[in-house]
Amino acid sequence: MPSRRAVVKAGVAGALGVIAPRLARAAPKIRIGVLRFGSFSWALDVVRRHGFDTEAGVALDIRQYAGSPAAQVALQAGEVDIILQDWLWVARQRTGGADWSFVPFSSALGAVILPAGSPVQALADLSGRRLGVAGSALDKSWIILRAYAERHDHLDLARRLEPSFGAPALLAEELRRGRLDAALTFWPFAARAEASGMRTLMTMKTAVAGLGIAPDVPFVGYVFRAPWARAERQGLAGFLACMSKAQDLLASSDAEWETLAPLAQAANAAELAHLRDAYRAGIPRLSPEATAAAAATLFAVLAETGGPALVGEAKTLAPGTFWQTGLS
Repeated sequence: MPSRRAVVKAGVAGALGVIAPRLARAAPKIRIGVLRFGSFSWALDVVRRHGFDTEAGVALDIRQYAGSPAAQVALQAGEVDIILQDWLWVARQRTGGADWSFVPFSSALGAVILPAGSPVQALADLSGRRLGVAGSALDKSWIILRAYAERHDHLDLARRLEPSFGAPALLAEELRRGRLDAALTFWPFAARAEASGMRTLMTMKTAVAGLGIAPDVPFVGYVFRAPWARAERQGLAGFLACMSKAQDLLASSDAEWETLAPLAQAANAAELAHLRDAYRAGIPRLSPEATAAAAATLFAVLAETGGPALVGEAKTLAPGTFWQTGLS
């Protein structure tokens, strides 16, 4: 009969035999910087509620920031591994020597919004009128709109109308009060405006298509340091897998959007439906090859119109901007 000591030793050995593989298979931890009410947070909420992160074998450490600049600083300081940002920022950083890379999340862009009773019927009709522009004079949608107007209407929007730059919420209020004739705003605010009865003069997807570029080119995506991605391939793959599941569910389930309504801050059912449809229209559909080609063409247009203030000294899209699994 085995001694008590032998039994204890056998029990400890057995326990260690169970624990050791679990420790070896500890889920990679990924620190994510996110804006509390942004669309990235909607998808992450779906991931967490459905356990897609656990299924993919990753542990998500979600950290909230007040705005995009704060999230950028956190990424650059090494406080987080991934944030949501546009590839234009990535390309500009890479030109300066940084080693960031990008995986698409959304092709949703803004739109020019008008009051329901506005007499404006075409972009040229904005000449001499007051246009609110969300962001700054270097906002990508503003540059795209300017490029489109120059090519199709021979119209220099920067000179032919009165642009006012500001936060989208402020512009929405100014437009509602009649202090602006139109507003070029981010897609969630355009969706809310449409739900309230305003109308869209032009989406930036239409403008991109009018420049001869695939309108579904993704602009916003997951941004991370390329050396980190190479070292954490399993973790990155798991993260992308769980996000893909969330995107698929948001694309197919209206019930999922009902659950998301408080986080999306939808005022009513109509507003939620507009946000849902705009989000779904932005889910990336282009192949990686088509995405990179369209982005390179669009970069050339942005560089021509926005100049060094927008893209830096680069004339072409920096190699490595778009992450390619196994190649980057």
